[in-house]
Amino acid sequence: MTGIQLVLLRITLHLACAVPLCLLAIRFASNNLGVNPLETLLEGTGIWALRFVLISLAMRPLYILLKDPITLSYRRLFGLWAFTYAITHFTIYLVFDLNFSIGGWLVDVQARPFIAAGSGALLLLLPLAITSTKGWQRRLKRRWLLLHRLVYPASMLAVIHYAWQIRGFRLEPWFYIAVLVLMLSIRIFASRAKIFSRDTK
Repeated sequence: MTGIQLVLLRITLHLACAVPLCLLAIRFASNNLGVNPLETLLEGTGIWALRFVLISLAMRPLYILLKDPITLSYRRLFGLWAFTYAITHFTIYLVFDLNFSIGGWLVDVQARPFIAAGSGALLLLLPLAITSTKGWQRRLKRRWLLLHRLVYPASMLAVIHYAWQIRGFRLEPWFYIAVLVLMLSIRIFASRAKIFSRDTK
């Protein structure tokens, strides 16, 4: 792909990632969020935060399978959108559910395990978003790679957060659990294969 095509693809991906958030904003502005507006906003932002975390996580396995370095260049894009939806999700919860009460949030963290898992995922994503630039990558060097492995526990906590807050039996949490297990399995298998290849040389 040419440089112009890559730029156009990146712009298209950004616009596509923004669509769910824009649609929620339009529904909010037009008072068209259904019988439980808060639940609609929380579910909409939360599920897309989880999806973008998993999409970002999938870029490495895609690179391993396809050997296309372009896939790795979009990890940051999807990761930043995951954080955007996650921080929006938390802000909606803090503002509309807790009325800006940090104390209420801390009580929820202690009393409701799914809130603790979601908060943990957000806190792990925060340093990844802050240090996602090339400047931070140059400053931290090898420590940058170690830091950005936090995406793995963050993705686990995000899936747990989603699964624990679902009432009754639904297939959706199992789908996201299966996707996460697949992504991690490919990553672990590739790492072990690389180590084995080195040992046999």
